[in-house]
Amino acid sequence: MARSRNGLNIGVLTGGGDCPGLNAVIRAIVRKATDVNGDKVFGFYDAWDGVLEKRYIGLKTSDVRGILPRGGTILGTRRGSPFDTKDGVAKVKKTFSELELDALIVIGGNGSLTVAAELHDKHGLPIIGVPKTIDNDVVGTDATFGFQTAVQIATDAIDRLHTTAESHDRVIVVEVMGRDAGWIALQAGIAGGATAIVVPEVPFDIDELSQIVRKRHDRGRYASVVVVAEGAKPKPGTLVLPPRVNDAYGREKLGDIAYAIAPEISARTGFETRVVQLGHIQRGGTPTSYDRVLSTRFGLAVVDAVHDKKFGQMVVLKCGRIETSNLSTTANRTRTIDLQLFNDVATTFFG
Repeated sequence: MARSRNGLNIGVLTGGGDCPGLNAVIRAIVRKATDVNGDKVFGFYDAWDGVLEKRYIGLKTSDVRGILPRGGTILGTRRGSPFDTKDGVAKVKKTFSELELDALIVIGGNGSLTVAAELHDKHGLPIIGVPKTIDNDVVGTDATFGFQTAVQIATDAIDRLHTTAESHDRVIVVEVMGRDAGWIALQAGIAGGATAIVVPEVPFDIDELSQIVRKRHDRGRYASVVVVAEGAKPKPGTLVLPPRVNDAYGREKLGDIAYAIAPEISARTGFETRVVQLGHIQRGGTPTSYDRVLSTRFGLAVVDAVHDKKFGQMVVLKCGRIETSNLSTTANRTRTIDLQLFNDVATTFFG
């Protein structure tokens, strides 16, 4: 594809796990870049794989019509990075050179943004980031798109589970996503009136958790919904978890903590328990209006950042305004929950 006569050549990829709002960002980037600035946009397929293998599509306005409300990403996404192979960085540089890219926009979470930071800081590539994740754990921004949609999905599920729990006098342990940060569990749990909320940042004691459930039943409420983040951990010596294996990227495979908690609550209280794992349903489907608007604002702002040559930066939300922050702000870091919100708000309603 030849260089745009007056504009820039801009690449874009979506990396890591999918989340609602990705297509809205892509749409905004393409509309602003091509219609307003006369740029050319190269959409790389399957995250960094598309850059390494030079698999891309020239995106025009006609290619992004109707994608605003769609979940997922039209470009596809995968985990991994150029640093996974010996010649990965060289291949990225070759793609930059052959396509005459003036900049690459990386839309991703902590992992993707950490890779972007290293490629810029150590290899001098003109890269700008857009933070996304349903986990809301990117440092430097007040919010990431996809989070509000995930919280709403989880809240809707909790509302429904209350009624079936009450009908059968059961305790339902609901497991939501959140490996290192419990934002979804915290906000969905508060919004859904959970009996208790268990997050990775605050190790739990299974005896104390069981007492909270019993306290509720002693008050005449014969049903409980306990919301647990997948990365929750017990206090040392309080509960032995089954051994876990690592995935292809060296991370512990999660998704079984609710199955460890539920029978222990039952054994200590005598109440019948059930487990509900929401899993990837939290990532799928139509983004909320909030996430569509935030995604659109990010998409428009990142194109401006490209033209202002703010390489090594990412667009962020700060006090309602879109600003930029250095990618190193979030590289290899995790934004954990507001402990005041957990201790002063959530725990008030436990039991």
